[in-house]
Amino acid sequence: MAEISLPRQLPTDIDATEELLSAGDYVAGRDLATVIYLALAMGRPILLEGEAGVGKTEVAKVLAASLNRKLIRLQCYEGLDLASAAYEWNYPKQMVAIRLAESEGRAAEIGSELYGEDYLVERPLLEALRESETGAPVLLIDEIDRADEPFEAFLLELLSDFQLSIPEMGTVRASTPPIVIITSNRTREVHDALRRRCLYHWVDYPSLEAEMRVIRLKAPKVSEELTQQLVQFVQELRNQDLFKQPGVAETLDWAHALTQLNVVSLTPDLINDTLGTLLKYQDDIARIQGSEAARLLAEIQAAA
Repeated sequence: MAEISLPRQLPTDIDATEELLSAGDYVAGRDLATVIYLALAMGRPILLEGEAGVGKTEVAKVLAASLNRKLIRLQCYEGLDLASAAYEWNYPKQMVAIRLAESEGRAAEIGSELYGEDYLVERPLLEALRESETGAPVLLIDEIDRADEPFEAFLLELLSDFQLSIPEMGTVRASTPPIVIITSNRTREVHDALRRRCLYHWVDYPSLEAEMRVIRLKAPKVSEELTQQLVQFVQELRNQDLFKQPGVAETLDWAHALTQLNVVSLTPDLINDTLGTLLKYQDDIARIQGSEAARLLAEIQAAA
């Protein structure tokens, strides 16, 4: 029989939380570590807002891995409903049970049996209320701003009391509350009622030093000189009038791409050829490509 690895203890203070995140190769400021510690200590959900690609989703992944908890992810989208997010009934199995009961002359008795655990299909929200051998899971509700507003109302019971009401069965409560991380790219405003149930943190673009630490951790093959150049270039891009500024995810993509090309130092031509790893809209690429890329690189090299 396979040995079951037990969940690790929650951090006891902010310093321990920073160490926990660092052990998972996540570069977090003191402010984010404080919010995470408080959420874990108080048993409260966390709402992380920020631009796409700044590392909000990664927080949940690192916590799950570092605490040895199961990660349950609910990816939100327009039209997300109860059946996809929480639970639904196994209608084919119910129909088979009905036909079988009819053939055995038990049609009048089968009704109360059809809405039990045997016929329940658990989706992420309901699954997150079940504690496993490794403890309460980490529930990631990703990009809540992509879901419809009515879906937020459904979440309120879960976020307040860590329970779900199933009309046919009753209320399912978590014996141990899951660790809940909610992320939003702020494509629309999240309702106040949901915000009140969470601890809040805005995840900003990292500082130059923090982003260099990320590259050193996640792309260790990149030389120190190139790390400084590419991070400085990305930081300068974020000061430009772009439709979509590059996030940390794009910085890492660029670093890995440059590693594949055996790049030692940035050149204007190289930047032009690889801008598609940083910028995802043609208008942005056209604005930076050519003379503007050369100018930004020249400024970086002159300041070195």
